[in-house]
Amino acid sequence: MNKTIADLRKDYTQSGLVETDVDPNPFKQFQKWFDQALAAQLPEPNAMTLATVSQDGKPRARIVLLKNFNEQGFVVYTNYNSQKGQELAQNPWAALIFWWAELERQVRIEGSVEKVAESESDEYFHSRPVGSQLGAWASQQSQVIDNREVLEHQLQELEEIYQNKTIPRPPHWGGYRIVPQAIEFWQGRTNRLHDRLYYSLQEDQTWVIQRLSP
Repeated sequence: MNKTIADLRKDYTQSGLVETDVDPNPFKQFQKWFDQALAAQLPEPNAMTLATVSQDGKPRARIVLLKNFNEQGFVVYTNYNSQKGQELAQNPWAALIFWWAELERQVRIEGSVEKVAESESDEYFHSRPVGSQLGAWASQQSQVIDNREVLEHQLQELEEIYQNKTIPRPPHWGGYRIVPQAIEFWQGRTNRLHDRLYYSLQEDQTWVIQRLSP
């Protein structure tokens, strides 16, 4: 018998999440969970959903890759002229979601957004494979193009221009840092009574942990 979408369900049984087990610092707690995702050899554990808001108030989301994080925030790189770049210029707030299905875990992050320093963007750009560097020049991200050949032709021209040369970082390409105001750690539990521990940043820059009902 074929299942309907409504019939698709899984009971989460791997582990729980209690207040005494988590670090009072959400960045250290994230590091712990991220290290466990790496150890579990999950596919692309740094993949995350980035949600922004359009000028007319409509939410938009897409999968991007986390490229750095510390207590200053979570860093992603993109084209500043892309749809998400334009939206962040208009409304510099965003949300991130990590979903590690094999560990039955989710991390949700909300915060303000700022561009990283140009030196930081330069350093990361030049650490990328040459093909990715050229791709940042070839793609006018989010713009309508006639066909795939447009991209391939632009890439070919760039390969000829920069053959045996250092490729500069495009001025329209660089990093954003999401500076968290709130971070939630979600652990799946049986009977849909999931564990949700919510860290919120206070005015004195300390973090308060609260348990949310599932």
